[in-house]
Amino acid sequence: MNKRINIVKKILEPKKIFALALAAVLLPACANEQETVNLPNAPTNVTTEEVSDNTNQLIGRTVTIRSEPLRKIGTASFTVSDEQFFGSEPILVINASGQPFLLPENDATEIQVTGTVRNFVIADLEREYNLTLDPNLYAEFERKPALIAQSLALAPNPGEVTENPAQFYGKTVAIAGEVENVTGPNTFTLDEEKLVGGEDLLVLHTTPVTAINDGGKVVVTGVVRPFVVTEIERDYDITWDLNVRRELEAKYRNKPVLISTGVYPSAVAQ
Repeated sequence: MNKRINIVKKILEPKKIFALALAAVLLPACANEQETVNLPNAPTNVTTEEVSDNTNQLIGRTVTIRSEPLRKIGTASFTVSDEQFFGSEPILVINASGQPFLLPENDATEIQVTGTVRNFVIADLEREYNLTLDPNLYAEFERKPALIAQSLALAPNPGEVTENPAQFYGKTVAIAGEVENVTGPNTFTLDEEKLVGGEDLLVLHTTPVTAINDGGKVVVTGVVRPFVVTEIERDYDITWDLNVRRELEAKYRNKPVLISTGVYPSAVAQ
């Protein structure tokens, strides 16, 4: 009998641990049901230092990094590095998304890259991704860690966008910030904490989510455009409560708004 009990414990114990871990994630979100959203999981967030130091553990995995670009290598490649980690080796990023990507004009603006970790072998990558790479440009990266990017986006702070919106209009961005001023299932702001004097950024989620947690740390992906109520309502078939509409128009008219295509929890320290 004792043997049978021990077997049952071994089967149930992992499930118990998983349930406790799941509860630890869900319970804080349930504390305020009216302002809670079920956010999709993002790819594994890592630093470029982790990619460099733990390449073998990450080979073949899809990861997301946020970092400042260092140096353009080819027409569709550049290096990134974590400057806060002394001696961190630069990581080569190859744009295999099929879409052109322009590095930010401001060197201090970060970018977000989601892609597969590989050891860079030029012949393998040319064959697998139908690329043509100049061996003279990439000799120094041979057999070193690289990130084969499926998606890339500018990753400014909220205040960078509100301070210089024209630089970001029409561009895809991925912005990390703290949720504030939730005014409905599809409208909130991202708090600006890093840029002195910077304004918060308005976010409009075109597919309403059930709600979002005020104070939650998130990353929002989407496109920046000017906030013109009539154009937003026309383009996204949105109808606001009249009081909300008036409030938003008075506060954000012709200021930037991030039209969100995705919101997910941030694993990046802010």
